[in-house]
Amino acid sequence: MNNRMTALFERKKENILNIYFTAGYPNINDTVTIISELEKAGVDLIEVGIPYSDPLADGPTIQESGTAALKNGFTLKLLFEQIREARKTCSVPLILMGYVNQMMQYGIEKFVKECADSGVDGLIIPDIPVFEYERDFKKLFEKYNIGFTFLVPPQATDERIQLLDTLCTDFVYIVSSKAITGAKAGISEEQIEYFKRINRLVKKPHLIGFGISDNETYTTACQYAQGAIIGSAFIKLLANEGTAGIAGYIKSVRG
Repeated sequence: MNNRMTALFERKKENILNIYFTAGYPNINDTVTIISELEKAGVDLIEVGIPYSDPLADGPTIQESGTAALKNGFTLKLLFEQIREARKTCSVPLILMGYVNQMMQYGIEKFVKECADSGVDGLIIPDIPVFEYERDFKKLFEKYNIGFTFLVPPQATDERIQLLDTLCTDFVYIVSSKAITGAKAGISEEQIEYFKRINRLVKKPHLIGFGISDNETYTTACQYAQGAIIGSAFIKLLANEGTAGIAGYIKSVRG
């Protein structure tokens, strides 16, 4: 569907690395620099979190980064300006991750059109229910050629997993644990059984997120999926080292 996203998943079948960060963090104007540094470091996909006051799926690290970005004065208008600026040089697929209230406050169609105009390739909006997506959002996203990805939690039934697989546009986001986001200690046997179950049920490319933080967890996740998503661990790196630590961290994850 979407040229950059489709091209990525057609070209690359394994070891895809998707990095999540919160826009406007650590500093309000860091967004473009972070995208640029991630692309230089060889990241395949970049997920930009929209700062929000009540992020349901996010753990404390991402919540704190969002709160800091909002205190910095971050707005959706600024986000789209920054995406436009990043797109002048960036060819990596960009996904926005946010919540439906943010879209509603901005104006839903206006938000989706702005995504398309600024160079966003896809959306992850965890609090859009399936029936609302099919009724209210699917045609709108298709109109503007914006991909959409659902999160698949471990407690989902086989039927639910297969339904979400058919509804996701380019890839399926596999939530590795029942907890909110945040780096955990390693990957358990129970999680591996879940990943094997996903492989039996899901036909689209899928990436594993939540609890992926280093070479060990990234490598393990890549054995059971086309790639992995790192968020909280990367935000901790930005908090400690700023943008200067990006290249070294990505190299350490890749191994």
